[in-house]
Amino acid sequence: MHKIIQPAGWKPAKGYANGVLTEGARLYVGGQIGWNKQQVFEHHDFIGQMEQALRNVVEVVESAGGKATDIVRLTWYVTDKKAYLAKQKEVGEAYRRVMGKHFPAMTMLVVSGLIEDAALVEIEATAVIAPS
Repeated sequence: MHKIIQPAGWKPAKGYANGVLTEGARLYVGGQIGWNKQQVFEHHDFIGQMEQALRNVVEVVESAGGKATDIVRLTWYVTDKKAYLAKQKEVGEAYRRVMGKHFPAMTMLVVSGLIEDAALVEIEATAVIAPS
């Protein structure tokens, strides 16, 4: 058994689910990019998109009844390794604004592009939702 998670007010995803909650309260969050709930990019820089993508991940987790600290794994796909490495201080600051000092297992991959041409980063997650 599983349940599709769609945050309230978000424009519907096309061809995928934003989140899938399984028995045992394991939540798989589909790759989130740096656009808002209306699928509009408000930021065209790496830091702005990264922070929005993380906020999107957390919103899916919260829509399933969890919180940021329930996230156990993040996978990042970035299109520009140099942009990421050049902004390490800003990356850390933006990360902590969204995730606090919670650091789950993470993997980062450099990719040649993402499906949305304007996207600079995509982040997927796995969370284990603690019982209420």
